[in-house]
Amino acid sequence: MKKAVILLSGGLDSATCLALAKRDGFKPYTLSFRYGQRHEFELDSAKQIARANGVNDHVIQDIDLRTFGGSALTDEIDVPKDRDENAISDEIPVTYVPARNTIFLSFALAYAEVIGAQDIFIGVNALDYSGYPDCRPEYIESFQIMANLATKSSVEGNKGISIHTPLIQMTKAEIIQTGTELGVDYSITHSCYDPNENGISCGHCDACHLRRNGFEAAGLTDPLPYSD
Repeated sequence: MKKAVILLSGGLDSATCLALAKRDGFKPYTLSFRYGQRHEFELDSAKQIARANGVNDHVIQDIDLRTFGGSALTDEIDVPKDRDENAISDEIPVTYVPARNTIFLSFALAYAEVIGAQDIFIGVNALDYSGYPDCRPEYIESFQIMANLATKSSVEGNKGISIHTPLIQMTKAEIIQTGTELGVDYSITHSCYDPNENGISCGHCDACHLRRNGFEAAGLTDPLPYSD
C-alpha cells in the first residue's frame, strides 16, 4: 500500500477525506495540530476517527498560533453567529487563521518526506468556504509546485509530491453523502467553532450552519446534539 499523510482536524470534511484515501488504497498516516485553537474537542474527535479507521500512526503536533492571534479561533475575537450562507462566503471571515493551511501543509510535507510518502490529503473545500484564500484550487496547485521544488525526494529521487483535495468542488451535502456511503461515523466528528464547556455544538456559528444545512440537503439526520 502506498503511504499517504492525511491532515485530520476532527471535522466531518477531514474524516471523509481519510475515508476516501483508504478507499483509494492508501495506508494513512494522520496528522493533527494543537495550534492554540479555542478548544480541544476537535482533537478528541481526531483521535476517535483515527482509532475507528485503524490508523496506527496518528501524530498530534504542537504549535501555538496564539502567538500571532488575528483570528476568532486563536484570539479574543467573537465567533460570528447566525449568518446566512451568502454572508459566510461573501468575504474572508474572522475565523480565518492566517496562513494556517500553509503551515499545516508544510508540516505534512516534512512528515511525508520522512516516511517516504508521495501523497498528502487535505479536506479543503472551495464551495462552502470560498472566502478562505488557502482553500482555493490555485493555492493548492501552487503549494504542490513549491513542494516539488523544495524536497530532497523530489529533486534527487524524482519522486514528486501530490496534494490530493478530493472534496474541493463538492457541496457539504455531497461530502456527507459520500462519507455515509463509505461508512464514516459522523457522530464522532466535531465541527463547531464555539462549543459549550461540555463540547456540545452551539448551532449558530458558520461551521454549525454549514454542517446542519449539509445534512438537511443530503436528506440525513445529523447525529450530533446542539445546545439550541
